[in-house]
Amino acid sequence: MQARSLRPMSTTSSRPASSLVREVLRGYTLPLWGDHGPAHWARVLENGLRLAHRTGADPVVVAHFAVFHDARRINEYDDEHHGERGSQLAREMRAEWLPFLSDEQFVLLTDACDRHTDGTTQGDVTVQTCWDADRLDLWRVSIEPSDVYLCTSAAKSDEMKAWAYSRSLFKRVPSYVRSEWLIGD
Repeated sequence: MQARSLRPMSTTSSRPASSLVREVLRGYTLPLWGDHGPAHWARVLENGLRLAHRTGADPVVVAHFAVFHDARRINEYDDEHHGERGSQLAREMRAEWLPFLSDEQFVLLTDACDRHTDGTTQGDVTVQTCWDADRLDLWRVSIEPSDVYLCTSAAKSDEMKAWAYSRSLFKRVPSYVRSEWLIGD
């Protein structure tokens, strides 16, 4: 059996281990380059880490939310329980792939996944940061994020919205999505 990296992040950045992302992708059934695929996860990751720096959120939880929150969608449109399925995937993978998360971190991760489409704005700052990171990528599907549904002042700032806007609208794909997560065209 091949040894797997159990590190929460790569050694060179604040990203989930590439081996973890590739394992999650083994069960991903939507188009890899669709609206809810790995390019979206990467933008949510980058939004989240930028926000976490300002909000004080746990960057490890935020980074793993980015990978799990849409990982088990069954369609690109109305998929009411996809967050719960992403949360369930994290539960299934916890022992082997997420042992570095404390119980508190794991609860925050699963809560953020479970409720990320509820429109909720109240809760732990780490969970709020996860939700904001996802909501700031709505321009990719022609939806302007509303301050009513953004949780943190950092996400509501003109600077953050402007930064996220062009990345989302033009569906920017960070280079590591292809190189580290090994996703081809």
